[in-house]
Amino acid sequence: MRILGNLIWLVFAGVWLAFGYILAGLIMCVLIITIPFGLQAFKLAAFSLWPFGRTVVQRSDAGVASGIGNVIWFVLAGWWMAIGHLITSIPLFLSIIGIPLGLGNLKMIPISLFPFGKAIVDIDQLDAIMAQSAVIIRQPAPPSLPSGSAD
Repeated sequence: MRILGNLIWLVFAGVWLAFGYILAGLIMCVLIITIPFGLQAFKLAAFSLWPFGRTVVQRSDAGVASGIGNVIWFVLAGWWMAIGHLITSIPLFLSIIGIPLGLGNLKMIPISLFPFGKAIVDIDQLDAIMAQSAVIIRQPAPPSLPSGSAD
């Protein structure tokens, strides 16, 4: 089912969105200082071509540099790509078959705005990643009532 969804996505939204990300990546690779932003745009282009079966997770090693990168990305390309996702989703919502694709398009807006500090992983690998990063939190025991108190 993922392959069919990806093929339909590719035709109706993926090619156009990937073209936008590739264009942004090429422009950003012109200057040496913006090459990391261009590489991120190429990763997002690959994700926008074939999104079903993959998801976005927060990286545990993301820090201040990711936050600064997200601010710069937002100014240079993020809001443009978010508008592209929004515009691409509107015609998809006009047909019954396109509604899930339109929703998928809207779900990609947060990563198009702030991609740094996130990783794109296969859904099959997500369980293993979650198991590695799971933290067991012990809840404190509820306080006990003194033995001589009346309820």
